[in-house]
Amino acid sequence: MKYLEGLNDAQRRAVLAVDGPVSVLAGAGSGKTRVLTTRIYHLVREGVPPEEILAVTFTNKAAREMRARVRAMLGEEDTAAVPLIATFHGLGRELLESYGTAIGIPRFFSVYDRDDSEKAIAAALKALDVSTKELSPRAVLGRISRHKGEGVHAREFYEKHAHGSFGARVVAEAWLRYETTLKEEKALDFDDLIAVPLRLLEEHADIRERAQNRWRYIHIDEYQDTNALQGRLADLLAQRHRNLFVVGDIDQTIYTWRGATIENLLEFDTAYPEAQTIILEHNYRSTKNLVDAANAVIEKNKNRKKKYSTTENASGEPIVIHSALGAEEEARWIAEKIRELLRSGTAAEEIAILFRTNFQSRALEEGLLKAGVPYKLLGTRFFARKEVKDALAWMRLAMDTTREVDKIRAAAAPPRGIGKVTLGKLAAGQRSELRSGELAKVEQFEHIVTELARATDALVPSEFVKLVIEKSGLRRALLEEGSEEDRERFENIEELASVAARHDSASGKGSISAFLAEAALASDQDEMDQGEKTGVTLMTVHAAKGLEFDTVFVSGMEEGLFPHQGMGSENDRDEEEERRLFYVAMTRAKTRLFLTFARVRKIYGSDYAAEPSSFLSDIDPSLVAYDGTEGNDIFI
Repeated sequence: MKYLEGLNDAQRRAVLAVDGPVSVLAGAGSGKTRVLTTRIYHLVREGVPPEEILAVTFTNKAAREMRARVRAMLGEEDTAAVPLIATFHGLGRELLESYGTAIGIPRFFSVYDRDDSEKAIAAALKALDVSTKELSPRAVLGRISRHKGEGVHAREFYEKHAHGSFGARVVAEAWLRYETTLKEEKALDFDDLIAVPLRLLEEHADIRERAQNRWRYIHIDEYQDTNALQGRLADLLAQRHRNLFVVGDIDQTIYTWRGATIENLLEFDTAYPEAQTIILEHNYRSTKNLVDAANAVIEKNKNRKKKYSTTENASGEPIVIHSALGAEEEARWIAEKIRELLRSGTAAEEIAILFRTNFQSRALEEGLLKAGVPYKLLGTRFFARKEVKDALAWMRLAMDTTREVDKIRAAAAPPRGIGKVTLGKLAAGQRSELRSGELAKVEQFEHIVTELARATDALVPSEFVKLVIEKSGLRRALLEEGSEEDRERFENIEELASVAARHDSASGKGSISAFLAEAALASDQDEMDQGEKTGVTLMTVHAAKGLEFDTVFVSGMEEGLFPHQGMGSENDRDEEEERRLFYVAMTRAKTRLFLTFARVRKIYGSDYAAEPSSFLSDIDPSLVAYDGTEGNDIFI
């Protein structure tokens, strides 16, 4: 079989392990995506109908890339029926759109993104007379999200904590109010997209059986990042046929702080005693020096399954370690090194600067700006920009004209003289109390919404975006009457049409709903696909997982910063998870790795003397070159 050519023995065994549960432990750069896509293709070649195959991963970007690879392999064999390749949240949405009416979920429901959720939590805190300085909406949402990921319900949490500490009481009461808001808006949040489908399958045997027979072969990528509910959902879907194929790397478990449980992968062969375990240890990505250094770092962890990466790649350049006086000097040195790389022919897009915490980006950005190095900072989310959220609010309102939150936003984007008081009167059924001028503005607004609502049945998503931009008045306000800055904002909502075109294979509410869900669930990595300016990429190490670059700089390699220690006790730091995070950072590099640290770091306005990260001493000195750094500064 030609499609098996080029696979190594372990990869081939994974592709051909068709029936029963399979656990694939895949090291960094070991070709796991190739294994997943080739296995899906092999199943189709063996006669499995594509629609009976499911593959789940963690980001829209990864799902899109996997879909593209599978379609390319299918080629002329491609039919209208294709495997479902989605994120966990996309799978949850598919389950609810298919079967959710059984528990009162409308066919086209809205999804709250993190900004929507934080605003709803802020409103709940305000109603409780709690200052956001006492408890931030983000912190409250984070706690709610973690408990939802563990299967806890709002009422259950309230009954347990109603008489507890101040913080717990506030979270409990805010959570109940938040759930009421979601219900009124006919919306679900990120965590509901896992918890609600799981409850649906657990409580309805007939629907559970239909879903199990719908997908007989199930693949889960990045299995080490699944939380308790995601693990249960995968197990439940695979319960009947037991064809569960999971791929993961315990050494890249870096999300336990948001609920990921390493035990799902560690204990897979306990849950499935008949499972095959296949280890992919050959690294195709990085030079031998980089592979050897990463091995030396991760081997210090105890809570893992033994795995040792190998490679046939050349030894390559040594890892460069640099010590700077302070953060500004560190940034200046990095910028100068990048200028040298650019002059020698390395593309800016093949260079990344990684950092452990967001505050580090300021000095790095300033250094790049002063050096004239083009860059892009991941985290300034395309879908979170005001003008983009305005257009999305119009789209959601057209899909469901009763959504008050979107009605308030759309009425003010662009401003048309309709305030919250006027909309409040409408919501309260007090239309007759509106003055004639107010009523005329409201009727004009409602006419536009009605016109757009009719169009949702006939247009593909990209054309619908264009219609929204025109009918809402956003084009006129930003492009024709706005400032130069407004024109740049208009380019962002124009780009929204390009993103929506990914769903143009069909017209109507289903395709538009799929696009709106993608927008709500977009991650930082998805920003790399939005046609943004090119340049060196700046991002946190967490955001870099799954990506690769020719050259990687890891800044802030200081004890207490990386490995990171919170503002509290030593227990705030999980040393093994921090080492896994450093392992992820190292293995993003294909050719060159630079590790930098400052002798003095300004944190919260004060200067602190910094010590080199203990992780640096895990690397064999023979693999390292020192640029402005003495080896004795580190290996003491």
